[in-house]
Amino acid sequence: QVQLVESGGGSVQAGGSLRLSCASSTVSFSGRCMGWFRQAPGKERERVATINSEGSVTYADSVKGRFTVSKDNANNILYLEMNSLKLEDTAMYFCAATVRGDSCFNTLNFVYMGQGTQVTVSS
Repeated sequence: QVQLVESGGGSVQAGGSLRLSCASSTVSFSGRCMGWFRQAPGKERERVATINSEGSVTYADSVKGRFTVSKDNANNILYLEMNSLKLEDTAMYFCAATVRGDSCFNTLNFVYMGQGTQVTVSS
C-alpha cells in the first residue's frame, strides 16, 4: 500500500514562505511522477506542481516564479518550496504520486494521495 505523508504546513503572513515535505516509507519516488495538489474550501482540487522521473517540472500559472518543486529520490522526500505567499494560496495541500511509469500529463494518473497539510496565509 502506498502511503504518502505531508508535513510543513502552517500559518504565515502574506509575502512569507513555507516548505512542504512529503515522505513515504512504502514506495520509492523514483520512476514515477510526483506532484502537489491543493484544494481551498468551496473550490475544486487544483494541480500545483509536478516533477517526473527525469526531473522535469511543471507549475500552475498561479504559482510560477514563486513555488519550486523538488525531490530527493535517495531519501524518498518530495518538497514544495513556497515563497511570496498570497492569500489565495490558502488551501489544503496534498502530495500525490502516479504508478511507476505513468506520466505527469494526465491528472487521473495520480492515483495515490496523502492526507494533506493545511497552509493558511493571512494579511
